[in-house]
Amino acid sequence: MPRTGHRPAALMPVAITAAVALAGCSTTGADTPPPATTTLPPVAYTKLPPTAAIGDCGPDSRTTKAPGTLTIATDSPAYEPWFVDDDPANGKGFEGAVARAVADRLGYQPDRVTFVRVPWADAITPGPKDFDFDINQVTIVGDRREAVDFSSPYYAVGQAIVAMAGTPAAFARNLGDITRFRLGAQAGSTSLSAITGTIRPSQDPVAFATNDEAKAALADGRIDALVVDIPTGFQITESDLPGSVLVGQFPRPNSVTEFFGLVLEKGSRLTPCASAAVDSLYADGTLDELAQAWLVDSVGTSILE
Repeated sequence: MPRTGHRPAALMPVAITAAVALAGCSTTGADTPPPATTTLPPVAYTKLPPTAAIGDCGPDSRTTKAPGTLTIATDSPAYEPWFVDDDPANGKGFEGAVARAVADRLGYQPDRVTFVRVPWADAITPGPKDFDFDINQVTIVGDRREAVDFSSPYYAVGQAIVAMAGTPAAFARNLGDITRFRLGAQAGSTSLSAITGTIRPSQDPVAFATNDEAKAALADGRIDALVVDIPTGFQITESDLPGSVLVGQFPRPNSVTEFFGLVLEKGSRLTPCASAAVDSLYADGTLDELAQAWLVDSVGTSILE
């Protein structure tokens, strides 16, 4: 069910606005206000120009892998708060709800949508795909764009540090305090890049195939702290790993603020449509509403300067 015990994720729409402004594109029209200024660093993606393509990729368009059916991929397991009950098709969880909303905007009702499981790393590997788009907290970064297409961003999120209560790492008050600890993160993730590029610890970080493996390593002391995105950090400390605490979040804006996008096969005919669908969900407030329903805000979480 939606996580209603916390303040809504108010940072999400602001961050996506910044991403769109930085990309240098906005919806045209005399009544459209100029984009807001921002101090966020340039993001590593090229936003597609405004397009009416949202109506060009419906069930009769022959733009999908299976005629008349939209095939959506995500990893297994599908973690909360992004999905609920490891069931991407139920429309619950933030990404589950976003996937359903994108499908709806493209003209695919639930009975015309199929979900498949694809490992995170396989989704961003070059080559043909068996899905139309993948949704799995994949960060839009420049080198990945050489292998796959990305839609416009549907969420912006920072990084956080999780430790076991009572351990030395739990008492860190700044990023400098963290440098002496053995840190871990999921392999290939922005969280791992944040360790090496921002924290720069004295020990090499440990890369794990999944967050489940990383959580187990934290629980049994093989690592001192775990770096994850903020919503995942809340999920770990409140539900997944008893005795764990959210030490704090990275300062924002910073160079590891993530922008998540839908992943599509390189050169997919569906890419302009997927971006147009995401843009429309941002423009009418739907993405904000879904974030309020399913994600927690970082307000009140200590900032590790």
